[in-house]
This record gives sequence, structure tokens and C-alpha cells, in this order.
Amino acid sequence: KFSVIATTIASIAIILGAFLLANAYKYKFESTQSINVTGNAFEDFDADFVKWRATFSRSDFDLSTASNQLKIDQSVVKKFLVSKGIKTNEIVFQAVNISKDIQYGTDSNGNSISQFNGYILSQDVTIESKDLDKIENASREISNLISQGIELNSFNPNFYYSKLEDLKLELIARASENAKQRAENIASKSGSKLGKLKNADLGIFQITGKNDNEEYSYGGVFNTTSRFKTANITIKASYGL
Repeated sequence: KFSVIATTIASIAIILGAFLLANAYKYKFESTQSINVTGNAFEDFDADFVKWRATFSRSDFDLSTASNQLKIDQSVVKKFLVSKGIKTNEIVFQAVNISKDIQYGTDSNGNSISQFNGYILSQDVTIESKDLDKIENASREISNLISQGIELNSFNPNFYYSKLEDLKLELIARASENAKQRAENIASKSGSKLGKLKNADLGIFQITGKNDNEEYSYGGVFNTTSRFKTANITIKASYGL
């Protein structure tokens, strides 16, 4: 009886071990079978918000004189902007920046010297608006104020999109679907059946000027100089078979 029981237990152990070994091999085989794909999605869109900055300055040996001249310039700049259809609540004049114009050098004996050439007063004006056409036109024409004696420097407008987060979510969904379609196509053409998603990595969101030859960067591109833009996102996904 003892011999029969021992033999029975040994047989069961052998069968169970073979079963576990077979399942382990099967799991290992299935876990190593995967398809790696990259999904992509892009969308052309137009900016709906613009921010533009210009700066003007005056210099004089007398601080009060320079300040009065700058106030006159501010009035001229504001009048110009309003004449271009820009609303007064969209125009913000920043605080006046005051600095001394000091020239450093050396005399004939090699000693360090400095020469005071007056005060420099500068002021920034910032315009934020949803009326992109008016701001673009004004930014092109504001340089005409230079002929009126105003020392002016105008920067390029920066264009933004207020619904950028919604656009990102939409593109992520489309890129995910694109990755799955590519994986299904590979599996189908190779006579296999696509399994579950194993892993997915979201790429960097890239925003470039539409039809511009901008290169993608590792940290992502965020174009603000172009009014018309293109958003792009990639997703790397791995599916089992």
C-alpha cells in the first residue's frame, strides 16, 4: 500500500510539474511576442490671441526734461494705437525705467575714468488683444512714429491659442488610435492577432509655424511668432500578439 501511494504521489507531481513548466514556457513565449509602433497626429490651427510689445525712450542731462519728453511720447504712441482701432483697455504702459548713461575708459596715463552722458528713460507699451488683424497692421506701421522724433523699438507680435489644452487632448487620442491601427495592420498582414496594449509613451508636443521648415527639438517646439501654426504629437506603443 505504501508503495502504491508513493508511486501515485510521484506521478501526480510529475504531471503537475510538466503542466506548470508548459504554462511557464507558453507565458514566456507570449510575453516576448510584441509589436512596437509609433502613432502620429497633427492639426493646422490659427492663433486667436496676440501680444505685442514696443518700447520708446528719451535721454537728457536733465532728468526732469527727459521725463517730460517721455510723457509727450507716451501720448503720441497712445494716440497712434487708438487711431488704428486698438481699444484703450488693451493698451498697458509699463513703469518708466531710469538709468544713467556712463561711458568708461582710460586716460593717457592708463587710469580708469568715467564720463556721465545723461539719463536714459525708457518705457514699454504692451498690447493684448483678440483682434489679430488690427494688431498686425499697427505693428507694421508704428515705425512711422520715428519720423516724429520718437526713439522707438517695436518687437514682433507673439501669437497664442486659448484652447491649446483641448487641442492637445484631441491629438493624443488621434495619435493613440493611429498607433493601434498601425499595429493591427502589421498583425493582420503577418497572420497574427493583436493582443492587449503593453506599454505606451507620449512624445513631446511640437508647435511649429504652418508650412515653415522648423525642426523639432528634444524639449519640444513652441512657436509664437507665426499666426498660423501646426501642432504635432507622437505616441510610441507596444502591443502583444
